[in-house]
Amino acid sequence: MLKVGEIVPDIEFDVYHEDEIKKARLSDYKSKWLVLLFYPADFTFVCPTELEDAAEKYADFKKLGAEIVSFSTDTAYVHKAWHDESKAISKVKYPMGADPAGKVCRTFGTYIEDEGVSVRATYIINPDQKVVAIDMHDNSIGRNIDEIYRKLQAAKFVYDHDGAVVCPAKWKPGEKTLTPGVDLVGKI
Repeated sequence: MLKVGEIVPDIEFDVYHEDEIKKARLSDYKSKWLVLLFYPADFTFVCPTELEDAAEKYADFKKLGAEIVSFSTDTAYVHKAWHDESKAISKVKYPMGADPAGKVCRTFGTYIEDEGVSVRATYIINPDQKVVAIDMHDNSIGRNIDEIYRKLQAAKFVYDHDGAVVCPAKWKPGEKTLTPGVDLVGKI
């Protein structure tokens, strides 16, 4: 399982994107922020609510220089069928990664062996392809894309300032940051 601070390996996978099925690699996203949204399966209950939520905020992610790629263990053909049939999923403009053999999910530690699906997980990866945030939880609990976006904003702010500042809880752009070694002196 990849951990925060580790570099993602260069894995090839199929994607359904812009009405095409094509090959992609994680290295294709080098020099961009990358948000990976792992989910259990297409044609389910919670998953379309999350992917639609991400689709509605996708332009904001792009403005930050980020790409979203969703992943399930379904094939790219199943992604296309879901995209064609679901009103919610038809809004998805970001790449939908296919991982039917579970290779990507196993690499990221999201694969549930007895079920053949992924746990619901989010990875935020910086332009150097280093993992900076991971969130995993039970498949019955949907994610909040606004919170993922806030985490991306914070990670980008810290990255753009070479780690000289850090972001406190609930930080949003324009709010006070902290300077390690300065702001907490005498307060511990």
